[in-house]
Amino acid sequence: MKLQVLSALIASAFVLAACGEKAQTVPPAPVAAAASSAPAASAPQGELPVIDAVLTQAPDVPPAIDRDYPAKVVVKIEVVEKVMEMADGVEYKYWTFGGDVPGQFIRVREGDTVEVQFSNHPSSTVPHNIDFHSATGPGGGAESSFTAPGHTSTFSFKVLNPGLYVYHCATAPVGMHIANGMYGLILVEPKEGLPKADKEFYVMQGDFYTKGAYGERGLQPFDMNKAIKEQPDYVVFNGRVGSMLGDKALKAEVGETVRMYVGNGGPNLVSSFHVIGEIFDKVYIEGGSAVNENIQTTLVPAGGSAIVEFKVDVPGNFTLVDHSIFRAFNKGALGQLKVSGPENKEIFSGKLSDSVYQPEGGTVQTVPLTQEEQAKADAGAAKAAGKDDQIKLGKAVYDSNCMACHGAQGQGVEGAFPPLAKSDYLLQDPKRGIDAVLKGVNGKITVNGKEYNSVMPALALDDEQTANVLTYILNSFGNDGGQISPADVAKRR
Repeated sequence: MKLQVLSALIASAFVLAACGEKAQTVPPAPVAAAASSAPAASAPQGELPVIDAVLTQAPDVPPAIDRDYPAKVVVKIEVVEKVMEMADGVEYKYWTFGGDVPGQFIRVREGDTVEVQFSNHPSSTVPHNIDFHSATGPGGGAESSFTAPGHTSTFSFKVLNPGLYVYHCATAPVGMHIANGMYGLILVEPKEGLPKADKEFYVMQGDFYTKGAYGERGLQPFDMNKAIKEQPDYVVFNGRVGSMLGDKALKAEVGETVRMYVGNGGPNLVSSFHVIGEIFDKVYIEGGSAVNENIQTTLVPAGGSAIVEFKVDVPGNFTLVDHSIFRAFNKGALGQLKVSGPENKEIFSGKLSDSVYQPEGGTVQTVPLTQEEQAKADAGAAKAAGKDDQIKLGKAVYDSNCMACHGAQGQGVEGAFPPLAKSDYLLQDPKRGIDAVLKGVNGKITVNGKEYNSVMPALALDDEQTANVLTYILNSFGNDGGQISPADVAKRR
């Protein structure tokens, strides 16, 4: 209540702010391949030419700059507060620049003047503003752009320094506005332009704080206490779990050079950005002019960025992660780059053989036990007395062996790990689940109409543990129920 009153008082002080038309949405441009091969236009005389910025939503990037003179670039941004999906079955009320998270990618040239026409949609509940890290001036434009719902503010700044910069909302409480998704990237190309790249992508990480736990379904409100303690439920790329997985994965061809503009909105966590199976040929450190080479993982500060470049030499699926690895497999920081084209066995052979490995001559070494200890060991883990006990014991097995890939709610990861929630593959024939645990899964399977082609290793579980975890799965995540006994497992083993 106090926040609403404060916001109303502040907004009233700006009631005379100039009204203007709402920012028009510019259709996304195709992914830019490189600087245009067409000759640059001649430098104009007199006043700067006026150009409407081409704005794109992640993961797309506007075309490279093809002029050799400064211009006045008009950037139209509209703030919209809207409910969107955070994960499968999970909704969140985002505060957005341009209707999505992250905000639209802006591309300008060193020496340009950027005119920002900043509109706050009438349906917004609070005032908003924008702070450009690329601007030289008080607050990066935050004070100049403070805008009440239903108003438009206009200001401008000259981009003096090339680099990749974050922009974000800076209205109090600043952390809450950023945590709700109010951030994006602006690229200031150097006057000489950037080297040619075949594919360019926009990837931005953010951490989100919800009242419910990870995967808890329904509309989840923002949790200020978790945010202050820096305990996010979600750490994601481009605003949501699965934003770059499956059909939404990034795509490239063997032999192409890939450039990723990577940002980190935070508000709290530092990212350890990594692409599994690739090495960054070049990293523009923190989005600046210094270049490092042959890098495995690069740090991206909260409120910072990096530009990474690499050539793709072999086909396959390459996974984007925050290598603070529990964030990737337990909180959502996963993406995919799908590379198609001819294989190169000299660079990467794939598996050539699979043989038994027995160190130290295969001798099995044991620690002596007393008779009482041996009897206890022989008895094994406590046996379930019934179905309810199986479900309880099975949850512990699931949490320690299955949750990292299949999720706390059995939702899986689209394009990578199949769901266990309402899985037709599992429910139509529970024996498949027994075989998956005992023998693993290797190759293509179809689950709920979607194809998955990944490897699940066999799990070192005994018959009791296997029966318990499968009984837990059959009775959880909205599944219809059922029961697997240790005897059922023994028959399949």
